[in-house]
Amino acid sequence: MRIAVLVSRLRVEEKLLVDRLLARGIDHELIDVRQVVFDLDDPSPWKRFDAALVRCIGQSESLSAARALELFGVPCVNGSRTIEICGDKSVTSMRLAAGGVPCPRTLIATDPASALAAIERVGYPAVLKPAVGSWGRLLARVNDRDAAEAIVEHKSTLGGVAHSVFYIQEHIDKPGRDLRVFVVGGRAVAAIARASEHWITNTARGGRATAVEITPGIAGICERASAAVGGGVLAIDLLEDPRRGLLVGEVNHTMEFRNSIDPTGVDIPGLVIEHVAAVGGGGRGTDAAPLVEALPSGRAARPSPHAPAPSGAA
Repeated sequence: MRIAVLVSRLRVEEKLLVDRLLARGIDHELIDVRQVVFDLDDPSPWKRFDAALVRCIGQSESLSAARALELFGVPCVNGSRTIEICGDKSVTSMRLAAGGVPCPRTLIATDPASALAAIERVGYPAVLKPAVGSWGRLLARVNDRDAAEAIVEHKSTLGGVAHSVFYIQEHIDKPGRDLRVFVVGGRAVAAIARASEHWITNTARGGRATAVEITPGIAGICERASAAVGGGVLAIDLLEDPRRGLLVGEVNHTMEFRNSIDPTGVDIPGLVIEHVAAVGGGGRGTDAAPLVEALPSGRAARPSPHAPAPSGAA
């Protein structure tokens, strides 16, 4: 078996995944996606791989890489459908709604006036999120009409992909924490509670992680959410509503897990690699020269002499 690991930057998570590949003796290549070209008329350089683990940071590069590899017959984790759905919160919410998965009330608008009307309809406080983005960035809790008008005006002025769609949710009065559940191959494998004095509880923003038991209720809602967005390797954020119980807040397709291994005692990267190997079917790709030479030190991978030339190269 040979697995391609596509990255745009080596973070702790990618290093842990490579460690697990080495520990299991699985042949793999660490590929800097910025250094290769997908030639749609020549899939032969990719025929050596039985599966690909797509760990690019950017949504566009992840989606393009997965689509190209799937065209070449290489199954991906995550697949392009999952990346496409989870990379846009508005699309995620639509798929969750179609699957009957409980979520906070969500409204989507494309015009400032409509956005203000939607915020009024949800009621204060409301939450505005960029449809595309991660790490808890650019989230806003809107407490009144004055704040709503200011934030909507700022988003309209800034423009761009992150601000062209107004993604509005009701504010859930959660008990000082939310839950993050790691789902691998449709099964909830680990869960943490993220607590913070701030209403944004992401560990990337300083939230503290503690282990949480995976109850049947947690497993059930997360596995339904996973199925609704196409499955794969996911981190699902749950909110505990005092009246309605568990609600799915977000679904993340390039999950970070460095801060969750020690609290839970679960080898999350090991489970991810086992899932990728299962997706690859235990096969063996054809022998060929590596596409890139990866630097184990964590520096960016450099092109192999056998790799396709980057765009614009002589």
